[in-house]
Amino acid sequence: MRTVVVTDVPRPAAASVDALAGFGVATVHEAQGRTGYLGPDLVARVPGARIAGAVVTAVCWPGDNLMIHAAVEQCGPGDVLLVTTTSPCRDGLFGELLATSLRSRGVRGAVLTTGVRDVAALRALKAPPFPVWSAAVSAQGTVKATAGAVNVPVAVGGVLVHPGDALVADDDGVVVVAREAVDDVVEASRAREATEDATRAALAAGELGLDRYRLRPLLERLGVEYVRHER
Repeated sequence: MRTVVVTDVPRPAAASVDALAGFGVATVHEAQGRTGYLGPDLVARVPGARIAGAVVTAVCWPGDNLMIHAAVEQCGPGDVLLVTTTSPCRDGLFGELLATSLRSRGVRGAVLTTGVRDVAALRALKAPPFPVWSAAVSAQGTVKATAGAVNVPVAVGGVLVHPGDALVADDDGVVVVAREAVDDVVEASRAREATEDATRAALAAGELGLDRYRLRPLLERLGVEYVRHER
């Protein structure tokens, strides 16, 4: 791995990123063809938060958060920090002090494939708490000793993420949208939301999913039989 800090990464339009936040992870994931989901390991440590922002990446060595500190300098308003490591690590690379530093720069949240700590303090940060998603919670501390990289492409959950892509995170997890696709995914999400609104109204009025989604012919083709219970 090349040890480098890449500066001046282009970001998507702020208004488009903000629109993605309004739709949430599940809708965005579905709208872009069920792609971009970073997997079930990334859990919201501040329940109820929903954010979207431009990605700044940091690649650290296990047990070492040096490159997170380097990445903070590259973060600005509307960004989200995405941290991974060169090999699996569950140590607490991130906590309240780094969150405080990021929030002072207008960063909207952080996502880590590692552990985080100071969870109660993260939730207690005022106006509002600082949202964090991680693969673990761990009090295990770290060192600052080994060079990594900032703003390079990273793979998380089988998804290739580039600096400047858009990231959406909420209680359902984390999804990434390629920077050049953000506007198209906003429109697709808007259309999907309208469809779901109509479906929600129909289901609330008593229509069955079997009929709304035209599933009865599928059950028939699959050989499903309806049989009366014998007393």
